[in-house]
Parts: sequence; C-alpha cells; structure tokens
Amino acid sequence: MHITIVAVGLKLPTWAQTAVDDYLARFPRDFTVAVKEVKAEARTGGKPVAQLMSAEAQRIEKAIPAGDIVVAMDEHGRDMTTVDFANKISTWKNEGSGVTFVIGGADGLDPALKARARLMLRLSSMTLPHAFARVLLTEQIYRAWSILANHPYHRA
Repeated sequence: MHITIVAVGLKLPTWAQTAVDDYLARFPRDFTVAVKEVKAEARTGGKPVAQLMSAEAQRIEKAIPAGDIVVAMDEHGRDMTTVDFANKISTWKNEGSGVTFVIGGADGLDPALKARARLMLRLSSMTLPHAFARVLLTEQIYRAWSILANHPYHRA
C-alpha cells in the first residue's frame, strides 16, 4: 500500500521534521508513506480567503497521485479511534487503492477539495499547529500499520 500526505507549507520546524522523518523511516517496503509539500499562497495584497484557498487547492490537486482516495484533514471532520482508523486503512488497502491525506494551509482547505474527498477526518477537537498536525497524522498512520501488522508498537 502507498499513502501520501500532501501538506501546505514548505518548511517545518526542526523538531517536527525530525519526528516526521523518524516515523516515515519505520514503514516496511510494502507499506510506504511519503510527504509532498506544496507552497502556501502568500497572505499579502488583500486577496480574499476563498482565492487563497483556491490557489492552494490547485497545487494540492497536482500533488495527489491519480486514482488515490482523498482524505481531507479538517476540524469539522469525522472523529475516529485509532483502531477505527486502522480498520479504515485496511479497507482501503483491500480495495487496492492508494490514499492521500490532505492538510490545508492557514485558512484550511478549499470547499471544492473537501467535497471531492471520500472522507473528512479530524485529528483532535482542539486546534493544532500545522507542524504538530503533520507529526500526529504520520504517527497515527504508523500506529495503524502496527495494529494491522500485529507489531508491538500499539499496546492498547
């Protein structure tokens, strides 16, 4: 299975990049996870938020591998337990589809992009810094893999 995380923003703080890289390095060859970063639209010149999100959505769309299931990370998305998340990934794996998780920019995701997603998912009811959301998503994908592989990382 292949999973892609498309995230708006080109530079994470060192602590976050180190954590993401650590989790990415743990996956086996038959379950790969990659991060694709896309440039955030500059918040200058008084452009309306809808225009900013639309520009970011165009970049995001180009980064999504053809045929992938799209999951939009959104504060209003579905709340899942880790085990439910692992089961969802197992279902997608059995469908033979790649999955792309999309993390939006400062203003979130364009409504058209959210409408295209098969699932809207939230990581927390609390607002998270972008860098932390990327780390948490990567860790949860690793934890889901560990559940599916009966690896001892997840001990619940």
